[in-house]
Amino acid sequence: MNIKEIENCQYDLLSLGEVMLRMDPGEGRIRTTRLFKVWEGGGEYNVARAMNKCFKKRSAIVTSFVNNEVGKLIEDLILQGGVDTKYIKWKDFDGIGRSARNGINFTEKGFGVRGALGCSDRGNTAISQLKPGDIDWDNIFNNGVRWFHTGGIFAGLSEKAPSVILEAMESAKSHNTIISYDLNYRESLWQSSGGKIACQKINNKIINYVDVLIGNEEDFTSCLGFKVKGIEKDLSSLPIDGFKSMVKDVSRKYENLKIIGTTLRSVKNAGINDWSAIAWGKKEGFVESVAMPDLPIYDRVGGGDGFASGMIFGILEDLGLEKAVNYGTAHGALAMTTPGDTSMVSFDEVISLAENPNFRVIR
Repeated sequence: MNIKEIENCQYDLLSLGEVMLRMDPGEGRIRTTRLFKVWEGGGEYNVARAMNKCFKKRSAIVTSFVNNEVGKLIEDLILQGGVDTKYIKWKDFDGIGRSARNGINFTEKGFGVRGALGCSDRGNTAISQLKPGDIDWDNIFNNGVRWFHTGGIFAGLSEKAPSVILEAMESAKSHNTIISYDLNYRESLWQSSGGKIACQKINNKIINYVDVLIGNEEDFTSCLGFKVKGIEKDLSSLPIDGFKSMVKDVSRKYENLKIIGTTLRSVKNAGINDWSAIAWGKKEGFVESVAMPDLPIYDRVGGGDGFASGMIFGILEDLGLEKAVNYGTAHGALAMTTPGDTSMVSFDEVISLAENPNFRVIR
């Protein structure tokens, strides 16, 4: 891919998506807790934060908040992650949140036979009201952006969100910016707006602008309608040959795609997953990551975003697709060892796990 030079760009990566306040009951449950820790998080934002905090790349987020104390708290958390906030679109607060509000995401990590659980409270949020024309995309991309990232979470947020994505992608494409898209299917976002049929119809339009497509073991079926041969309904078995065949079918249908990456997660229980990934490149063909069977999980939320940011970093740095996928797999695994949606790991830890695993104490 022809990626812009660093010196000619203001940002290495720009993301578009909602950033919510995550309410985390720690070891407890949402329904019984008396105490929450708070984090910021969002599928598209998590990639921008990791690109800066872990991989030391310049990143920014396009999002929208209501201008009240909750919005300012989320902004402060974003600033702590080093992500540029100049493109936040602020909406006036009406005193109660009737016209617009900030999103909240309640998430518990699960344990053993009790899986992780999320309960979103994100209706009528500020960014769900974003519409074409609200953001001057040509001005942003004219200043220089090497990579633009968004995904299916934002696409399912509102009726107008797909049009905003298409407007952004058209501008990015006209400025020769690489575009990535994480399918990130969320049933809760689509259940009242047409389900998988509507999701697939929208994504089939969006994918035509994408250079790098990312998903997990369920996304390609739910978002695009592709079947994987040999897969069990409970995802207990994830045959690599079946996924390679499916990815090949995707690449044939969408000839504009240059790279396709998919994580493979087999859930044994809430705390133990088999974790790996494969990717296909137009030039490289298929590559497989180092497999991590029986990976201990502390908090699984954000693992896929960790994979996306690690792989994007490897591609930006021209490290080769195999190393990029290994960096993504390692970063995603490490992101699941800490609480919250966002990565809390260092670049050195990613390199160590990807290239020379060593779990002894560092002191």
